[in-house]
Amino acid sequence: MESEEQAKKRLGNYYIAIWNGCDPDIASAIRQFRDSWKPYSAASRRYPIHRLIPELIDPAVTAYRETLPPDYLVHMPGSTEVSFSEMAQLVGFDAAVRLQRHLLRAFIKTKDQQTKTDQRFIATHESLIELVQDCACKQPVKSSMRCINGTSRGLNDKRRHSFCRFCGSPTTLTSFSDNKSQLRGSNDVLRLSNLYCTNHQPKLPNGAWNPLYKQATRSIAQFDIELERINKQCANRSRPLMSGDKLVDQYFLYLMLGKTLQPADKAELRNLARRMVDSKLSDTKKKMLVLKRDGFNQTEIGKQILNAKQQPMTRQAVSKALASVRKEFLLGT
Repeated sequence: MESEEQAKKRLGNYYIAIWNGCDPDIASAIRQFRDSWKPYSAASRRYPIHRLIPELIDPAVTAYRETLPPDYLVHMPGSTEVSFSEMAQLVGFDAAVRLQRHLLRAFIKTKDQQTKTDQRFIATHESLIELVQDCACKQPVKSSMRCINGTSRGLNDKRRHSFCRFCGSPTTLTSFSDNKSQLRGSNDVLRLSNLYCTNHQPKLPNGAWNPLYKQATRSIAQFDIELERINKQCANRSRPLMSGDKLVDQYFLYLMLGKTLQPADKAELRNLARRMVDSKLSDTKKKMLVLKRDGFNQTEIGKQILNAKQQPMTRQAVSKALASVRKEFLLGT
């Protein structure tokens, strides 16, 4: 059988991720779907994607629902009266993703015991979220950006729509695309970027360099490091990362165990990494927080962590460092 890495390479932009441990029938249905969906989209009249989902996905979701205990069904999108595809069509793909995330968070918070059934349920749910999220982003093969009344909006709809390079906010082009009442104006050459959000545009409206852009540019390497750590830990919360630094790995394990974020919450995860970098939460501070959680006092922490001169830190230095940590990055006991 083709591996996920091979499928990703073969399908390119048309790849839809399937989580390890996903229900086999639903995984097979998603494989058929991603092999067939290239010409389909929500905006296409000839190839409406809402026609493909009931054909390939609904039967697998219905069969899987029938294997679940009754108390799991309330956390599964769709119902006996409304199919999975009807739910997505009724509320729209974006709202369907939010609904799926809400249901999964509630399950993890109230039911998850990490049994085999729980792990399969989470992996299956995440795979369906990937499917719906990719459907929401899918554009027709040929497309122009238009208003609700069909008027051209003056932009090619095939330009990439995604998150800002520096955070989880949508790019200005994405924001423009999502608001179909807007038309492109004479000043939109600068405003409509497919790389940056409003806050991180390189230049301000008056032509001056944006200080937030310059700050984010200087810290881009650290942002990428923190985002990768968060994503990896979020994808596997049961064990710490294996980066080579035990205390830093433990910090991310404890941090993510205290949050209900899931890998599909891409915007929230990117914003978390951005705030982590902006607040100057260094690896040294992360180590201090882990040791504090484990019951060490400030003097003991200082003896275990070396400063820039490779000397033990003083109690005052440890106290000052811990006092500068934002509340959201503190670890519970």
